[in-house]
Amino acid sequence: MLTPWATIPLISAIIQPATPGTYDTDLEGVAVMAVAVAIPKKKWTGQVRDVVLGATEADGGTRSKTVSVGGEGTLPFLDFEAPMPNAPRVAVEIKDRRPDDWSPILLEAWGDFMDDPAEWAKAVEKLDVDLLLLSISLTDAEGSETTAEQARSTVRKVLDSTGLPLVVFGPGQTEKDIEILVAVAEEAAGERIVLGVCDDKNYKTIVAAAMAHGHLVDARAAMDVNLAKQLNILISDVGLPLDRVLMDPTTAALGYGVEYGYSAMERLRLAALQGDGMTQQPMLVTPGEEAWRMKEAKVGEDVPEAWGDWEERAISWETLTATTLVQSGADVVVLRHPESVRRIKDLISKLWKKGE
Repeated sequence: MLTPWATIPLISAIIQPATPGTYDTDLEGVAVMAVAVAIPKKKWTGQVRDVVLGATEADGGTRSKTVSVGGEGTLPFLDFEAPMPNAPRVAVEIKDRRPDDWSPILLEAWGDFMDDPAEWAKAVEKLDVDLLLLSISLTDAEGSETTAEQARSTVRKVLDSTGLPLVVFGPGQTEKDIEILVAVAEEAAGERIVLGVCDDKNYKTIVAAAMAHGHLVDARAAMDVNLAKQLNILISDVGLPLDRVLMDPTTAALGYGVEYGYSAMERLRLAALQGDGMTQQPMLVTPGEEAWRMKEAKVGEDVPEAWGDWEERAISWETLTATTLVQSGADVVVLRHPESVRRIKDLISKLWKKGE
């Protein structure tokens, strides 16, 4: 049987000590040596495009700052392999009116701010987030269909109330999205906002509006690598430069298929790093929307006692969904609850600064 000292020649034949010939026996008589470990590094041939959101006065807009997303040449937070110039960004979603279908926990968190999108935007800005997402409802507070002029007016109020770069989403119906987003693009001309969602049904009109008024688009496909890539190709063929496109592969919530969304995003990022130019867009996802429509976050009554405190459970559902997506390559995560924002910002900061 080999003694600890007898194993030294065998060990040193495999691993070279940092200072050859130096050993230490402080560990209960067992020889210990300093070892230089080379961290393996993957060399990628591709890089995610750097996309700039918002326009300051110098750029012809009125935003207080611009926000750059993307630009990374490696997988999330592995910046010892290649540059990762921009940390993942946090956006907060607001609505053009008090929503009918949001959890009571969210209604309590935002209170009276929800009655005025301009005031709501100001409250969001105090959270020191990167971006603001304004979602236009299908109907107004009286139940009538939201008009393009109403959407235009709301966007103007929000632009005047905050200096954050803006993302504007339509209500999610093709014809209505076209009507509203064309008007919004005109109203926000020069502000370099993001128009969404741009999909395979409306992309020609939405892209034309973006090109005419100097905006970006959010290209949304349904958790499928090939569909996401094809939509980017279609948008590029219409003539919009790819540095004005965010890729939105959609996602699911924790417990409802988030692993499928993670897989699609990871495969898109790997394709980008391997040099596929049509997958090299920064990715925007909406974990807030997905998490808060699940029963674990939305419902507090008639649920198992083991589920625990409703508010903590709901916030954790959003936070963990967003955490998963940040690790899969999301460049922008859109959240809803202020506490989720705080937690995700803290997570990103610690990962970005390597725990400092």
